[in-house]
Amino acid sequence: MVRSRRRFLIFSILAFPLLLVAAVVVACNLWIVLSTRGQVYASVAEIETRAVGVVLGTSKKTGPDTPNAHFENRMAAAAALFLEGKVGTLLVSGYRDSQYYDETRDMIAKLKELGVPESDLLADDRGVRTLDSVTRAKTVFGFERIVIVSDDFHVNRALFIANRHGVDAIALQSESVGYSDSRKVRMREYLARVKAIIDLYLYSPESGELGSDAPAVTRG
Repeated sequence: MVRSRRRFLIFSILAFPLLLVAAVVVACNLWIVLSTRGQVYASVAEIETRAVGVVLGTSKKTGPDTPNAHFENRMAAAAALFLEGKVGTLLVSGYRDSQYYDETRDMIAKLKELGVPESDLLADDRGVRTLDSVTRAKTVFGFERIVIVSDDFHVNRALFIANRHGVDAIALQSESVGYSDSRKVRMREYLARVKAIIDLYLYSPESGELGSDAPAVTRG
C-alpha cells in the first residue's frame, strides 16, 4: 500500500509539469485561433479592397529539386489578390541571409511571373519572423490597413500580432497544403503561437530587435 502511494506520488510529480505545459500550449493556440478567426478569408472575392497586401515569406524550395508548395500557394493567392483589384500594392516580407538565400527576391520573381507588375511590388528583406514582418509593415512602411497573405495555419498568428500592435488587418489564406507534406511546419506553429504570446505580453522586444531602424527595402 505504501509502495503504491509512493509510485502515485512520483508519477504525479513527474506528470504535473507535462500536463501544465500541454495545457499552456492548448490555451495559447485556442486564444490565437478563436480571437482571429473572424478576420480570416478563404476566397479573394470575400476580401474588401485595401491599399496593400503583406505577403509573408518562406523558402521557394524544400530541397535542391523540390518546390515548396507553401511558397507556390502563397504567391498564387497574393497574385490573385492583386490581379482582382483587392490591393494596389504587394509588400513581400521575408528573410535574406546572403546573395544565395533571399526569400523576397524569389517572391518578387514569382509574382512577376504570375502577372504582377514590378512597379507594384515592395520588398522588405528584414522579415526574419512573422512578428518582424507584421510590425515593420506599420512602423517602417506606414501601412495600417493590410491584407495578410499566408498559409491557413499561419494567418491566425500574424493577425494576432497585428491586433496587438494596432494594425487593422484581415487575412487571405492560401490553398491548404496536404497534412502529410506540411506536418512539420504545422507542429512548429503550435509552439510558435506560444512564443508569440510570450513576445507580445511577457517580453516586448526593443524596436531595434524588430529591425525598425533604416530599412533594407527594394522595389521589385
